[in-house]
Amino acid sequence: MELNFTILIELLGTFAFAISGIRLASGKHIDWFGAYIIGLVTAIGGGTMRDLLLDVTPFWILDSKYFITTGVALIATLLFKDKLFKWGSTLFLFDTIGLGLFTIVGITLSINAGLPLWVCIVMGTITGTVGGVVRDVLLNEVPLIFRKDIYALACVAGGGIYFACSYFNLPTDITEIIAASTVIVLRLVAVKFHLHLPQLQALNNKSKDN
Repeated sequence: MELNFTILIELLGTFAFAISGIRLASGKHIDWFGAYIIGLVTAIGGGTMRDLLLDVTPFWILDSKYFITTGVALIATLLFKDKLFKWGSTLFLFDTIGLGLFTIVGITLSINAGLPLWVCIVMGTITGTVGGVVRDVLLNEVPLIFRKDIYALACVAGGGIYFACSYFNLPTDITEIIAASTVIVLRLVAVKFHLHLPQLQALNNKSKDN
């Protein structure tokens, strides 16, 4: 049951991230295949980086369901594009959902690998954010993780909640739901109320005359 629930989270996260990638690609005059590739790298980029750091075979090499799920996301986007694309918050919402779900996947897999708490949180953050970074770089956008919005910090907070729930011996499924919801809600609230870290101000490098 626990394993099946983790797989469900993975598939939902893959679908959500793929939609966010395809949605962003739609404004870049990219063909269907290009949109599929953007959706795919958005969905598997973070997990691939995580697996490489853990020195294991990247997950998508062992299972084709991530490719199929991305294809389903592309078809859904093409069929319902009028409803999806006229909704200005589509990219943000799907990216936020994917962020929360994939953060938990990364944490869970790291726990199963016997890694310490702080490494699990880092791996969860990498799993949740790197795919979006690759997507934005390929589409010539400033990655969300480098903007002033709360993004990676939401993953860290979700990781903290995950281990807090584990400390109180909550069931794993409930812990994963609460932690993923924490990431999603924190990101939604931060954007809704314009909560963010201070921006780094430009340094004054004016040379002085001798």
